[in-house]
Amino acid sequence: MRHRRRGIALLALGVIAVLAGPALSACSSEPEESAADLLGRARTTLDDTPSVHFLLDSEGAPATGTVLVGGEGDLARPASFSGTLSVQAVGSAIDVDVVSVDGTVYAQLPFAQGFTVVDPAQFGVGDPGALLDPDTGISPLLTSAENVKLGEEKRVDGEVVREVTADLPGDLVAQALTSKDPSRPVQARLSIATDSGQLRRVELTGPFFTAGDDATYTLQLSDFGADVQITAPPTS
Repeated sequence: MRHRRRGIALLALGVIAVLAGPALSACSSEPEESAADLLGRARTTLDDTPSVHFLLDSEGAPATGTVLVGGEGDLARPASFSGTLSVQAVGSAIDVDVVSVDGTVYAQLPFAQGFTVVDPAQFGVGDPGALLDPDTGISPLLTSAENVKLGEEKRVDGEVVREVTADLPGDLVAQALTSKDPSRPVQARLSIATDSGQLRRVELTGPFFTAGDDATYTLQLSDFGADVQITAPPTS
């Protein structure tokens, strides 16, 4: 009798496994998010955030001229920035405190007692306050990318990110950052958090400092939606 009950139980388990098989297969065959869809979700997420913190590094800067080689600060909508830009001038890097509010850029230049209104082009870059602009900032680059390909999935600081490689239009990169030859596309490697859709890292390679040579800017984004308040500083 005991053997008979065991046989019936095994048969029942076998039937359940057969019936459950198609359902499990259906769940596991959910289509993978395409590279274009992932970039689109990253753009929507970036356009929806009221603020973000960024860190900028570079490689390949020339030894002469005045160029932007790095920076760190906060971006807030609609068009504000507060932080530090690292500018290479006369062969050495100089950290300049910069605030941008609604299209006016203020900088505390070396040896100055306070902030003055400046043209950011003198630092080799556009208005940092415009980086969150939905038309000319970072986000339009995501949905204007060409030759997009999914890369590998990684875990960074406990968060799963997916890489996407793409070519970005040089003229749009020039609007958001800089370019000495806007006719040339810029190679990009982007890392996007798969759960949140937040753009975490952008590595750009293109003619940023001279038209004939490639250099690299690496932009890292964090603290999406933090409480950031930016106001214009008093000027001297």
